[in-house]
Amino acid sequence: MSGNRAVAYLKPGAVEVRTIDYPTLELQDGPGVASENVGRKCRHGVILRVLASNICGSDQHMVRGRTTAPEGLVLGHEITGEVVERGPDVETIDVGDIVSVPFNIACGRCRNCKERKTGICLNVNPARPGAAYGYVDMGGWVGGQAEFAMIPYADFNLLKFPDRDQAREKLLDLTMLSDIFPTGFHGVVSSGAGVGSTVYVAGAGPVGLAAAASAHLLGAAVVIVGDLNAERLAQARSFGCETVDVSRGDVGEQIAQILGEPEVDAAVDAVGFEARGHGPDAQEAPATVLNSLMGLTRAGGALGIPGLYVTDDPGGIDEDAKSGTLKVRLGLGWAKSHRFTTGQCPVMQYHRGLMMAILHERVHIAKAVNATVIGIEDAPRGYAEFDQGASRKYVLNPHGVLDGLQPV
Repeated sequence: MSGNRAVAYLKPGAVEVRTIDYPTLELQDGPGVASENVGRKCRHGVILRVLASNICGSDQHMVRGRTTAPEGLVLGHEITGEVVERGPDVETIDVGDIVSVPFNIACGRCRNCKERKTGICLNVNPARPGAAYGYVDMGGWVGGQAEFAMIPYADFNLLKFPDRDQAREKLLDLTMLSDIFPTGFHGVVSSGAGVGSTVYVAGAGPVGLAAAASAHLLGAAVVIVGDLNAERLAQARSFGCETVDVSRGDVGEQIAQILGEPEVDAAVDAVGFEARGHGPDAQEAPATVLNSLMGLTRAGGALGIPGLYVTDDPGGIDEDAKSGTLKVRLGLGWAKSHRFTTGQCPVMQYHRGLMMAILHERVHIAKAVNATVIGIEDAPRGYAEFDQGASRKYVLNPHGVLDGLQPV
């Protein structure tokens, strides 16, 4: 095959669908590819026919021009697909398998991978620990918002679904395993939440909604979601969450109206560096969520921080913000003996267990995040509507496999 339709970053505020080369088991030069990775042979890799690839809030940061992403970077790190070719060194994955792809690329050989810290693999990105598909400064691995994609280290990275027919039926739920479901779950686990906990999730985008659903799965007594988007707050209420509208002022007071006290046991930051201050007409203030959560979390509690923070933000509000230097009230967190967990979710710590929860009807994650299927040619519209605050998780359908599927 010669062509491959894919979604590429064009300029701030714009993506386009273009034809790129069909993938091979060798990393080619292209936008964002680390020079040291060009020509890297992947005999351990596979080629996937992409069955579903999701638009992520992390992609949106790039598309807004809030990173140093180059023009032409092929987007997409949330990939579910069918194996159509496997490299000569692949042993446990076969052609025809339907698989979930963790967004973090891991070699399975380095110290961090052997310690299950697959979000910071030492061998896949020459610039820094950790890599991802279709993301700026993450090694230049070509993104999966495309018809076909190459996945390295297949035996280690891929989660094979046990039954093809069942996987097809539940594909809208299973496609969330590549990123947002494990990421939301990781945020809740690292916040220390469990049976009987009160949990506050800042942000009602897809990751925040996934975190809220995860808190329910883990047995939380009360899950409160905060945002300033009425549609997204309504989506959180649709599956049993309490909500607070941060545009209406003090969050602690609103939490007290729900719980009888202004603090929670555990808190999750699902917003990240493009946070805004609380109250009406609040302006961007990138440390707002972190500082707010330290105030709202009980002494001895913890903060899970799956929301993205970057080292380079060209659109930052000041010189500190442009380098990811934020004015965080660490003294408050220290005084309350808080624990903080940041960084990429190590997807492989969670994805098999979450797959089983989906397959056995313990969670309906596609319904929680309002999964919405669109064609790959409609990706620019999906990005635009998502940027305008649509309470939907857009799922690209490059081969029509998702036709007729609805969240249940």
